[in-house]
Amino acid sequence: MSTTTTLAAWPTLGKRLFPGVLASCVVAAAATFLSQHYGAPVMLFALMLGLAMNFLADDGPCVAGIQWTAQHVLRIGVALLGLRITAAQVAQMGWHPILMVVATVAATIVLGIVVARLMRFNGLFGLLTGGAVAICGASAAMALAAALPRHPMRERATLFTVIGVSALSTLAMVVYPMIVRALGLGPTQAGIFLGGTIHDVAQVVGAGYGMSTATGDAATLVKLLRVAMLLPVIAVAGMLTRAREGAVDGKRPPILPWFAIAFALLVLVNSSGWLPATLVQGGVDLSQWCLVASIAAIGMKTQLKELLTVGWKPIALMVGETAFLALLVLAWLHWVGGAMR
Repeated sequence: MSTTTTLAAWPTLGKRLFPGVLASCVVAAAATFLSQHYGAPVMLFALMLGLAMNFLADDGPCVAGIQWTAQHVLRIGVALLGLRITAAQVAQMGWHPILMVVATVAATIVLGIVVARLMRFNGLFGLLTGGAVAICGASAAMALAAALPRHPMRERATLFTVIGVSALSTLAMVVYPMIVRALGLGPTQAGIFLGGTIHDVAQVVGAGYGMSTATGDAATLVKLLRVAMLLPVIAVAGMLTRAREGAVDGKRPPILPWFAIAFALLVLVNSSGWLPATLVQGGVDLSQWCLVASIAAIGMKTQLKELLTVGWKPIALMVGETAFLALLVLAWLHWVGGAMR
């Protein structure tokens, strides 16, 4: 197909995708409004509203755009997450928190894979849930799902993980500050615990700054370190995809998908200080919108009755991963400096 033919096809493609993309954006806007006014996770609102609108994905003009949003807009949102992180933020924390984040993320994901197999699930489901709990909640779940091999149950597993990790993150935002106070942790240690254990960025910020500015600053930086772990974990998921799917039309899937490479490049560019603060903030906001719209689209594609048949084992898996991560971070704090007295 020539370039002229391709350009000529764009208006037709745009008309075909527009209704579904618009529907996803409307649901995302509604979810954002509800989140801002009622304080619950925006991803959870987007998912629930999307599930309520799933008739749009059954048939009609919205089908193609909803599918496109669920796949491609998701990847754009993940790539733009790189604008949240700079090398200076990572260096500012010193090596102790970096080592803690690497160790706890790796241990939680390995635990998830092992326990998932013991429960007779696909090990990739353990990678998905473990990565969501260990890294950055719903955003990590969607990023990993985009990099994992194609599977008939992948979207159902992603939706369940998003629901579970959003609910657990909200609960942790309320319960973990009480644990911190009961243990008598100082502001920095409290921030390290909150940033190292709560799943979603928004809940980390809420819990940290709800205690003190120092706690919020430490919690946010540790959380950003966890977000940075998304890149190596996506690389592992990419290698698994290459191994499982093999070559298609003589080509093997890349080790790192394009959105992971874009994520890394944006971290480097953002670290250089060349980008104006307004542009960086605009990119972060756009990332949030893309992720919310894509999870709304995924919700539209899913039948609610499918989620009601998951049983208790996946729930137990995610609760266990969450408890394991919290205990691991507390043990680390005790080991590195007698923070728990």
